[in-house]
Amino acid sequence: MHIEELRHYCLSKLGAEETFPFDLDTLVFKVGGKIFLLCSLERNPLSFNVKASPDKALELRASYPCVSPGYHMNKTHWNTILVDGSVADAVLKQWINDSYDLIVSSLSRKMRDALLVG
Repeated sequence: MHIEELRHYCLSKLGAEETFPFDLDTLVFKVGGKIFLLCSLERNPLSFNVKASPDKALELRASYPCVSPGYHMNKTHWNTILVDGSVADAVLKQWINDSYDLIVSSLSRKMRDALLVG
């Protein structure tokens, strides 16, 4: 997976938007105004941060060498994923889906309903 694939996949999520709230290097994807993924445009190889439940975050770190505690994030809830080819794109997409779903589930019912209306 490269940055354009990542970007396209994130933007395919219902209600997703891309922003640069921190600087011109850090691409942030949000849903309902909350971050579900962020990545540096300058890092090579690509890496990105995604949210996970605390237990799942620990499980992924123990199972995959490319997963580490979230860089500059709450390490209980966020992981940094190094896209080094050791994990299939389908697995990376599942981790993105999990992060997106966690954020959507934290939104108010009104905001979730608004996503469905579009």
